[in-house]
Amino acid sequence: MAGATPRRRSRGGGGAARRAERTAIKIETAKYIERNIPNFEVLSEEALDIIEHNAETVLEEIGVNFIDNPAALERWTAAGAEVSGERVRIPRGLARQLIKTAPSQFTQHARDPGKSVVIGGNNLVLAPVYGPPFVRDVQGGRRYATMDDFNKFVKLAYMSKWLHHSGGTVCEPTDVPVNKRHLDMLLAHMTLSDKPFMGSVTDPSRAQDSVEMCEILFGKDFVQENTVMTSLININSPMTFDDVMMGALEVYARNNQACIVSPFIVGGAMAPVSVAGTLTQVLAEVLAGIAYSQIIRPGAPVIFGAMVTSIDMNSGAPTFGTPEASHITYGAGQLARRLGLPFRSAGSFCGSKLPDAQAAYETSNSLNMGLMAGVNFMLHACGWLEGGLVADFEKFVMDADQLGALHGLAKGVNMDENAQAMDAIREVGPGGHYLGCAHTQANFQSAFWKSDLLDYKPFETWEEEGARDTRTLASNRVEHLLANYRQPSLDPEIAGALAAYVAEKKASMPDAFI
Repeated sequence: MAGATPRRRSRGGGGAARRAERTAIKIETAKYIERNIPNFEVLSEEALDIIEHNAETVLEEIGVNFIDNPAALERWTAAGAEVSGERVRIPRGLARQLIKTAPSQFTQHARDPGKSVVIGGNNLVLAPVYGPPFVRDVQGGRRYATMDDFNKFVKLAYMSKWLHHSGGTVCEPTDVPVNKRHLDMLLAHMTLSDKPFMGSVTDPSRAQDSVEMCEILFGKDFVQENTVMTSLININSPMTFDDVMMGALEVYARNNQACIVSPFIVGGAMAPVSVAGTLTQVLAEVLAGIAYSQIIRPGAPVIFGAMVTSIDMNSGAPTFGTPEASHITYGAGQLARRLGLPFRSAGSFCGSKLPDAQAAYETSNSLNMGLMAGVNFMLHACGWLEGGLVADFEKFVMDADQLGALHGLAKGVNMDENAQAMDAIREVGPGGHYLGCAHTQANFQSAFWKSDLLDYKPFETWEEEGARDTRTLASNRVEHLLANYRQPSLDPEIAGALAAYVAEKKASMPDAFI
């Protein structure tokens, strides 16, 4: 139910919760972006028709594999697909018919109702980097991520004005057993932040743990009636759906929680080298994955995902911020809108090893591409480095600062009487200046977006202050944000129940690091 507020179960500790609420420090978070600018559309109607026709041909003649998942094969057979071994061939039009029950937009509720987000339509929700096993900062260099690093990133995301979402696996904490780290990560998102967050997908049982922890946080009935989690379901391109990802999707769809059904495309490796060929494969994979979610539960919230990079044909390494990736992202946005589905793509993508000029160029290309492509949910919006292998602390705050510029661009051009500024033009006249006129005095505080990080001081002042480059400024900002972090209030009884759940789950199984 869009707009609903989490209903807490009646329990003791209300006085303590109210005292905690009164003493909590409020952190400003901008509302999710509502675009007032047009989307950039690179494909003609004829081109879109061809791609859609070819994608249906792929599903019907070539098919997709659902591996190690007999129940999925039975469901597809019952839905009208042709199943041979683990290959599922979907008759033309069947997938489209099935996805008609998927919502065009939905609300993901946060534990602070004021930070809930609407995903779809003209909206853009920004979430941090996801999945890197390594972290980097000025002090420690490149190293394997720890749970302490993870907690710091969750705090930075909570403190960042322009981020609307806490994300999921912001980095992979390698000092915690593989079979238990999802519990600590979820607990961090639930207690160190009050923004929306993502669930675990590394095993269906971990997806179920995510649902059960949300039932403690929000209340069981609320979770079943509302979406409180988004999860990333990657397709093993080309055209393979494994039992781990599909098992997690089954758990989330069954419980009315959102899934990003997302091919991971490296053009020339997991898809054809051509834009049209890649878009055909992306559409076929997304159609099959989203259709399957609707077989599990008609109406389950989903997002059309497209994680796209090109490839360096000399080294085989993925490349970012390229024209071809932009063309694919623009085209995928058009295809998603034709299907009436929310769209996920883009991010702070770069292949650089450091937050340097290469990182800045590639990241700015990728972020602006996402805004113009009509993306609704942008994972990896800040912190991405080294092709997604590294979550970088300095780059996290550099990117998070630049997300403010996306908010400003998305506002479009105001044409009300104040914006027309005719009084100012009359007042100043030929040869004057606008610094002291009434219109400037009335509007200067909100007229321009202002970076909280970049240096615009005169050379002499900059030199006196140590000639600091952007990375140094970012390192200082990381320290400032973490030093000023204050944990958002949470009912002590809910916090205790979450901690007890995690402790009990951990105690129930031996540690596993593979």
